[in-house]
Amino acid sequence: MTAPKLIQGYEVVIGFETHAQLQTQSKIFSRAPTAFGAAPNTQACAVDLALPGTLPVMNREAVQCAIKLGLALGSHIAPRSVFARKNYFYPDLPKGYQISQFEIPVVQGGEVSFFVGDEKKTVRLVRAHLEEDAGKSLHEDFHGQSGIDLNRAGTPLLEIVTEPDMRGSAEAVAYAKELHKIVTWIGVCDGNMQEGSFRCDANVSVRKPGQPLGTRREIKNLNSFKFMQQAIDYEIRWQIEQLEDGHAIQQATVLFDPDTGETRAMRTKEDSADYRYFPDPDLPPLCISEQWIEDTRARMPELPRGMAERFVSGYGLPEYDAATLTQSTGMAAYFEEAAKASGQPKLASNWIMGEVSKRLNAEEIGIEAARVPAAQLAQLIGRIQDGTLSNAAARQVFEALWNGEGAADAAARGEGSAVDAVIEAKGLKQMNDTGALEKIVDEVIAANPDNVAQFKAGKDKAFNALVGQVMKASQGKANPAQVNALLKARIG
Repeated sequence: MTAPKLIQGYEVVIGFETHAQLQTQSKIFSRAPTAFGAAPNTQACAVDLALPGTLPVMNREAVQCAIKLGLALGSHIAPRSVFARKNYFYPDLPKGYQISQFEIPVVQGGEVSFFVGDEKKTVRLVRAHLEEDAGKSLHEDFHGQSGIDLNRAGTPLLEIVTEPDMRGSAEAVAYAKELHKIVTWIGVCDGNMQEGSFRCDANVSVRKPGQPLGTRREIKNLNSFKFMQQAIDYEIRWQIEQLEDGHAIQQATVLFDPDTGETRAMRTKEDSADYRYFPDPDLPPLCISEQWIEDTRARMPELPRGMAERFVSGYGLPEYDAATLTQSTGMAAYFEEAAKASGQPKLASNWIMGEVSKRLNAEEIGIEAARVPAAQLAQLIGRIQDGTLSNAAARQVFEALWNGEGAADAAARGEGSAVDAVIEAKGLKQMNDTGALEKIVDEVIAANPDNVAQFKAGKDKAFNALVGQVMKASQGKANPAQVNALLKARIG
C-alpha cells in the first residue's frame, strides 16, 4: 500500500455515509406513494403523519433492495436484524423519532473497489441499514416563516456507512461515483442527486501521521460530485488552518455553500448516545431466509466488478479500461457490440474511452444518446484495420458521422455504409498504391538531403521529419507503415 499523501504535513481521513432512496412504489412502512414532485403534503398518509393508533408495516420490496445491495457489495446479509427508534425532535419529523436500525443492521461489512487514475483503491464498508426518511422544511415564499412538507416522510432509505478509509477528495469522489454506479446498476436507486435520491455526507478530519484520528466534521447532503470535491477540499484547508493557529476542532455538522465555496457550521454533532436508541416495539425483528437470499442472487444482473473481470480475461483489456467501460450498463453494452462486430476489442476500447467519451462529455449526454452507433464504430475500426483509413483520417470520418454526415449519401446510393460514404465524399481513402508512394518518397529524399544525412548519423528526429514531409505531400493519405518501410529501404 502506498504511503498517504500529506497536505501541509497532515494526513486527511474521510468516511462516508450515503443515503440511497430505494426504488419502491410505496413507502417503507405505509402504502403512500413515493413519486417525486407532488404538491406538498399530498403523499403523506396517517402512518406517515404518526396519527394515534397507526402502526408501521414493513415493505417487502425495500428488504429485497437491501438484499440486492448486500450481494452486490460482498456483504453479510443478517438472517435477523432489528429496527430501532432514533429519538430527536425536529419540525419535519412527525413522530419525534425516526425508525432506523442500530445494533443489528440488515447488511454488514462488504467493500467497494475503484480506480483513482490508474491506481486501484478499496474502501471497507461498516454496514448498510434500512430506515425511513424525514420530511422537508421549506423556507421560501412563506413571508419569513417556514413550511413543512411531509411527502418524503417514510420514504425508504438504505444508509451505507464506510470505514474512514479515504485519504483525499479525489478518493472520496471516486468512491461516491462507484457506489452510485452500483446502486443504479442493480436498480435499487435511481441515483438522481438533484432530487435527493442519492445523498452523501462526508466525515472529514485531519491528523499528523501516526497520531489518533482527529475530530471529524460532517458535511451534509452533498448533491453533486463537483460540489463534493469542492466542499471536502475547503474543509481540509479550514481544519488545517484552525489547528495551525492553535484552535481545537469541534465535532459539528456543516453545510457547503456552492456560491461561496465554503462550509459553515449548522449545529454541533451528536453522538449515538444522544439519540437514545431502543428497539421499536411496533416492529418485530426482520428475518431473511437463506432461500430468499439465494433466489435474489439467481435474479441479479451481472455486476460491474464481475463484468470488468470478464472484459480483462475475455477481451484482454487492461484493468483500467475494463473499469472505465463498466461505468454503466449502456457503456458496457456499447463496448461489447463494437468489440464483437470489429473483432478488435482494444481498439474499440480506445475509441470509446477517447473520441466517443470526449463528445459525450462535451455535450453532457449519456452513451444511449451517442450519435455514432456501436455497429458504425465497428465499421470504422474495420476500415483502419484493412488499411483503407489512417488514424488521422478515421478521426475525420468519426467527426463527420457524429455530425450526421454520410447516412443520406449511403441511403441515396442504396449500397455500402455511412462510413464508406464519408470516406468517398471526403476523399480520405488511404494511399496504398506502392508505385505512387515510391515516387513521393523519392522526391522527399531528393529535396531533403540534410535530413537524410542526419538520420544516417543516428538522429531519429530527422527521420520523423522525412515521414512528415511524405505525409504532407500525400495529403495525409499515405499509409504510415508503408512510408516508414519505404523510407528506410530507400535511405539504406
